[in-house]
Amino acid sequence: MTELRHVKPAGTAIFKDRYTTKVKELLTPWEDGKTAAFAIAGAPFSKSSISHSGASFAPSAIRSALQSYTTFSGGTGIDFGDTIIDFGDVNMDPTDVIGNQQRLYEGLSDIYATEAAPFWMVLGGDHAISHSSIKAFSEKNPSVGVIQFDAHHDLRNVEDGGPTNGTPFRRLIEDGILDGENLIQLGIRDFTNAAAYADYAKEKGVVVYTMQDLARELIEKVLERELAKLSDRVDVIYLSVDMDVLDQAFAPGCPAIGPGGMDSNTLLTAVHYAAQHEKVKAMDIVEIDPTIDIRNMTSRVAANVMLQFMLGKRI
Repeated sequence: MTELRHVKPAGTAIFKDRYTTKVKELLTPWEDGKTAAFAIAGAPFSKSSISHSGASFAPSAIRSALQSYTTFSGGTGIDFGDTIIDFGDVNMDPTDVIGNQQRLYEGLSDIYATEAAPFWMVLGGDHAISHSSIKAFSEKNPSVGVIQFDAHHDLRNVEDGGPTNGTPFRRLIEDGILDGENLIQLGIRDFTNAAAYADYAKEKGVVVYTMQDLARELIEKVLERELAKLSDRVDVIYLSVDMDVLDQAFAPGCPAIGPGGMDSNTLLTAVHYAAQHEKVKAMDIVEIDPTIDIRNMTSRVAANVMLQFMLGKRI
């Protein structure tokens, strides 16, 4: 057998520090019966987007971005070397937009049913995936509350364009899966929504915090108050993180970029704080298009959102 010197398999790290573990190294494919504290699944779906979007590429981009981070939190002294079970991606049909949403629901329903982990992270995809994910999640957790980080209400009517990435929370409300009063929206931005959808939110009892509201009060205080209210009404809480809640300076890879949004530290602080609540069990991250990102900036923020979620569960 010919021996090759100084050659590594393609794709392996060029440099390995013996004392450093990167978060991507924790990802482990699921096997029947395997359990861990955290599990992830990809929902590579973006053809329901009302604007141009390559968000179907985001699950892979976010996983790759995990290679940018170590497992050690210097701020807390916690080093989490736990396995993260990776279920891979739900298979998508290249042309069946409506059918893909059903596939996402069925695929995520099967994934959640494994009970492989107490805490879940779903990597989108555009925001339409949240309807499928929360619907599947509600099968074992019928009383669900949602905290949505977003510039948009995503309460658009279905008649004008079908089930798009602008409709997931209206559909959840109208399907009887989510009570309007159990939906908390943080970061709603000026000139990104129609008055009719602000009115719909009021009609259904949705709790809305605009960027102006959040400028007047620390986000931890807002979350403390709303988590306390939600926990009295629901059994579990699901975080839905639309990355366009961030200002365009922090998330250039979002299809719907715009000024006046959150800074990345505020979002990371909020997810970390919310994750510490015992009823927060799952999170999705949506609306990143890696094909228009700059140096993977947006995917790196998303990967850090995952880390803050996991860190919050370790405090």
